[in-house]
Amino acid sequence: MLAVFDDRMRKNAPPDAPGAYVERVGDVVRQTGPDAAWNGVLWSALDRSRVDEAIAEQVDHYTALGREFEWKLYGHDQPDDLADRLEAAGFVPEEPETLMVARIADLPTSSAPPTGIELRPVTDAAGVELMAQAQEEAFGRDGTRHRQQLLAQLTERPDTVVAVVAMAGDVPVSAARMELVPGTGFAGLWGGGTVPAWRGRGIYRALIDFRAHIAAERGYQYLQVDASDQSRPILERLGFTALTTTTPYVYRPRLAA
Repeated sequence: MLAVFDDRMRKNAPPDAPGAYVERVGDVVRQTGPDAAWNGVLWSALDRSRVDEAIAEQVDHYTALGREFEWKLYGHDQPDDLADRLEAAGFVPEEPETLMVARIADLPTSSAPPTGIELRPVTDAAGVELMAQAQEEAFGRDGTRHRQQLLAQLTERPDTVVAVVAMAGDVPVSAARMELVPGTGFAGLWGGGTVPAWRGRGIYRALIDFRAHIAAERGYQYLQVDASDQSRPILERLGFTALTTTTPYVYRPRLAA
């Protein structure tokens, strides 16, 4: 399954945002897009003799565009000191996560939201604002970029994204989205966050079930999650399997020496 994931979702990944493109340059596959889009390296197959040169090439490419970018490093990527080389080049690692995958047909078929919670599809700017409010409180960080990304997707590529917000009356308490990747069989679950006062009540699980049903209806076979330590136990209980780790290494040109 890891080999299938690498082939479909990294090595041959389609662009995931309006105005973005994916290209292979030597032994690196990268996505380049507008500033609000995700920019970064999806896959690489580097040996020790060329790794530093390839890292420098990516830095030059994105710096020339004024883009912050991410080298998405997986636990099985080579060479085995790639993380050290990225840090030496000025990349800053963020928190590692666990790549988890499940076959949709093997997941539990029903997980209703708790009493008093309504799951509401997000289809317009008003819904995006509610979603952003929930995620900003859940994660404690500004959601401006995610607002821009989601609004662009809903406007220009609505068939590739599903977003949902959990409402307690008029108050948004949790939110999540799903990226549908055409031609791969994979749908990615992203951004699942619940405000602290509402955690532990089954909302996160209900959001997974909501998105899994839609993915299955649209012909997708697998769900993929980059799971935090907090969400991994829930996903394991549902039937997701851990394949490897993934760590974002971020390069910010404005902070570079």
